[in-house]
Amino acid sequence: MPLSVDVTEAQLVEQCLRRDRQAQRLLFERYKRAMYTKAFRILNDADHAHDALQDAFVEVFRDLPRFRFESTLGAWIKTIVLHHALRKLKAERRWETLDEQRHDHSIEPPDYFTAEELEAAIRKLPDGCRAVFLLAEVEGYRHNEIAVLLGISEGTAKSQLNYAKKKLRTWLTRH
Repeated sequence: MPLSVDVTEAQLVEQCLRRDRQAQRLLFERYKRAMYTKAFRILNDADHAHDALQDAFVEVFRDLPRFRFESTLGAWIKTIVLHHALRKLKAERRWETLDEQRHDHSIEPPDYFTAEELEAAIRKLPDGCRAVFLLAEVEGYRHNEIAVLLGISEGTAKSQLNYAKKKLRTWLTRH
């Protein structure tokens, strides 16, 4: 039976659990773009983002029997994608240690900038700062959660977020 694009999450999960290849393809197609974007923002590298996405969806299909609908399917998949992207970031790159005293909070943010300018500025951030900034400001994680996810101290998470904000203010103010 052909699947309709308006199949519910529950129906899609049920059909995927039956190993229906068409349902698995639909699930992947439904979420791949948004999840790739999450991975790319963390990793800032298309190849690494594709790798993280692929690894994440392998885990999604493997662990789908354990999905309990305590959140949306998309939220569950996003968590898995973020974990894979962060693991890849830690494996591929060094984390910066920032000196807390270098933070100057006196720089005012600009009155206007485009989404493209903001995205470009975020991509220029060092890996660790970018990951912390995105987790805190885009994904809404708290410092203690970020610390656990990244294997860093809460103080380092706070320091990296402050540093990221300072750099963004500086770059966007100059622009």
